[in-house]
Amino acid sequence: MIPVLHTDRLELRAPRAEDYPDFKATFSSYRARFMGGPLNAYETWMLYAAEIGHWDIRGFGMWMVHLKDTEETVGMAGGWFPARWPEREIAWIIWPDKAGKGFALEATNRVRHHFYEDQGWETAVSYLDPKNLDSIRLAERLGAKKDKDAATVDGSDVCYRHPSPAQLRSSQIADGIALEIQNYINPLFQPKGFPID
Repeated sequence: MIPVLHTDRLELRAPRAEDYPDFKATFSSYRARFMGGPLNAYETWMLYAAEIGHWDIRGFGMWMVHLKDTEETVGMAGGWFPARWPEREIAWIIWPDKAGKGFALEATNRVRHHFYEDQGWETAVSYLDPKNLDSIRLAERLGAKKDKDAATVDGSDVCYRHPSPAQLRSSQIADGIALEIQNYINPLFQPKGFPID
């Protein structure tokens, strides 16, 4: 049974058939360039089937991320550990038209908490394309640091190691993430007046 996870704005639940069109549109688009894409229709179907099957094989996987208020999907976040992967990974992707709203940070922070507190993970990594600056920034905002000594998937990626559960509990990282997420929900700075340029 795949658990359902909640945050202030999001509900994370198992991938379903009705979620596939958004997945297909994203992975067949330029957005997937850092994840082996764009993929053709067959490759996209096989990857989505793998996302679902991963749960049965590994006991964890990727959740589909939904907005609580509209049920709309905005992306995926979760764990990924296919054959020949060096370590268990925390991964994410947000649909192109939903980027920039903090959904990846909010969802990824929640799944990491689940893996650490409910599944007993002591460490996790994210394998990123070195040209994928948006994902590198997100990993860093989550407290992950480049691990130059860690194995990579194929030598063309970089490994970012997430802080351990103990490091998260004994630092300000968790508080900083919570503040940033809340700022997406209710911005502290809202400019007033008119632009002059």
